[in-house]
Amino acid sequence: MSKNKRITNWNPEDEKFWQSGGKKHARRNLMISVPSLMMAFIVWQIWSVVAVRLNDIGFSFTESELFTLAALPGLVGATLRFFYTFAVGKIGGRNWTVISTGVLAIPAIGIGFAVQNPETPYSVMLLLAGLCGLGGGNFSSSSANMSFFYPKKEKGTALGINGGLGNMGVSVVQFVTPLIITVSTFSLVGQGQVLSNGETIWLQNAAFIWVIPIAILTVAAYFGMDNLPNATQSVKDQFVIVKRKHTWIMTLLYVATFGSFIGYAAAFPLLLRSQFPEYISLAFLGAFLAAAARPIGGWISDKFGGALVTSWVLVVMTLGAGGVIYFTNQKSFAGFLTTFMILFIAAGIGSGSTFQMIPDIFPVKEAAPVLGFTAAFAAYGSFFIPKLFGWSSETTGSPVTAFYFFIAIYVVSLVVNWFYYLRKSVKKTKVATAA
Repeated sequence: MSKNKRITNWNPEDEKFWQSGGKKHARRNLMISVPSLMMAFIVWQIWSVVAVRLNDIGFSFTESELFTLAALPGLVGATLRFFYTFAVGKIGGRNWTVISTGVLAIPAIGIGFAVQNPETPYSVMLLLAGLCGLGGGNFSSSSANMSFFYPKKEKGTALGINGGLGNMGVSVVQFVTPLIITVSTFSLVGQGQVLSNGETIWLQNAAFIWVIPIAILTVAAYFGMDNLPNATQSVKDQFVIVKRKHTWIMTLLYVATFGSFIGYAAAFPLLLRSQFPEYISLAFLGAFLAAAARPIGGWISDKFGGALVTSWVLVVMTLGAGGVIYFTNQKSFAGFLTTFMILFIAAGIGSGSTFQMIPDIFPVKEAAPVLGFTAAFAAYGSFFIPKLFGWSSETTGSPVTAFYFFIAIYVVSLVVNWFYYLRKSVKKTKVATAA
């Protein structure tokens, strides 16, 4: 095996190859992939926290408009994932990581300037929210790329680490933003905004702070990652996955798990603001716990089987959603937070367990695009869930109605998972022979 960017042979299932150098190369690529994906999630979800403060600094958007700003990156990001899914096979994992990371600077710079002027049209804010969707696409390409690097016995753990720590970007942006906007870090680029209580904040910091890390990670990907020769496939060859029945089954399961995680993460700050505003500082907690749980879900699934873990996850998510409904109606913050955190943790574990199932069901060449394809559909959760919460709040005065829809999805997914992957009469199915 030759050095970086010039790998001519890759066979991680060969134990001798793996131990003699394959593992080292895989880990190096994973070490760069993780922070790059984390940065993509930061940019993708930046509006979940920026939208919360817009009206405080002079904007006058309605609650529905604010939920839309938080949701639109999800719509764009989910759609881009379909294209990003096939990009790795077409132009190479290293090449695409460089491109997809570098373009994140565009919305980061744009938001930094736009939020400084309360006269900025809502249409411009929508455009910038849409551009943040560039970060949402990265998960599909990153997952597809990492799936080629690891042997089947370690894919669940590797994908869990890549996805889980990458997902951590949501909690990072939700934790860092309230802190960074209180200091004049970038005071040379615009003025601070004075709040009604006389406090000054610099909301532009929420975006400008990420520009330099984006540049560093782009350079790191260029010099430190590899293109794998056996990962190259035409779009036509990859597109065969849409004909596979199990592609759509796994898409449903991943929508129920990761779709919930990313949707709840996008909406949770605004939900706290509307239900328990005095606790808005805890907005980052759910995304943090879910992202931290994802590698655990992959690891447990490598040990006990992804289908079994997914089944228990869906049971817990159903109970968790019911608990959120109850405690929201009771106006109990302690109960609301506890059950919502259970929901987040279960969604994180389920994101890891469902991703572990895919390489076990599909042959290697199909598993990579299936990972990206299912992730694309699941990412729509970050659009539809905040929009559904916004609709529920406006029409009923409470977000609880939305949870009944989520419970229905969890129950259906539980039955489907049992029917296709857990019944005693069901043999392990390889999609190569069962379309």
